[in-house]
Amino acid sequence: MSAPNLLPTLKPAEHGETALVLLSGGQDSTTCLYWALHYFPKVEAIGFHYGQKHAVELEQARKIAEQAGVPFTVLDLRGLLRGSALTEHDQDVSAAHPLAPHLPASFVPGRNALFLTLAASYGFTRGIHDLVGGMCQTDYSGYPDCRRAFIDAMERALSLALDTTIRIHTPLMYLTKAETWRLARELGILDVIIELTHTDYNGDRSERHAWGYGRLDNPASILRARGYEEAKARGWLD
Repeated sequence: MSAPNLLPTLKPAEHGETALVLLSGGQDSTTCLYWALHYFPKVEAIGFHYGQKHAVELEQARKIAEQAGVPFTVLDLRGLLRGSALTEHDQDVSAAHPLAPHLPASFVPGRNALFLTLAASYGFTRGIHDLVGGMCQTDYSGYPDCRRAFIDAMERALSLALDTTIRIHTPLMYLTKAETWRLARELGILDVIIELTHTDYNGDRSERHAWGYGRLDNPASILRARGYEEAKARGWLD
């Protein structure tokens, strides 16, 4: 089934020379890495070790960055973020958040605010004012810090804090997970997404499926698998 191209023209005036991608090693951030490579002459990546249950994602991120030829820096934030099933490893990632029942247990309070602040600070010292992140408010787990309204607020706050224009690009913000798969196809990176990225919240890479590695026992893998099946059914992956 034909569909509009998801790679519109990004005007030079809308970005600088270099992009700094927040790279976790997951499907979304990896797609954003290659999106940045499509538009920016230079790309760097930054990752965060915050004690996440699925820390294997960082191992995959290193492999992905190496294959893409992108410098990759990991900041150690262990002990700074708490209150999530991703940081308290005995909790169920599929449950409701104990402190905010309307949110999933995998919500990490303040994570994106901290990540974006550190990325902006790191980028500023390197003359980089364009940040790229995989936040999405269409197909997501209900995280309030994935909404564009929050990103806009951070963009303004960081620009004021650094007294320069900080741009936060979120290419996936209004895409469904199926459309994110289609974007990967347009970027020519389906093999990278399937073979190298890690999404499974439990850090399990023991099972390989058509959509990649993981098990269907957590919301992240389920969303990824459903998106793949929808994209395939629509003919977007042919």
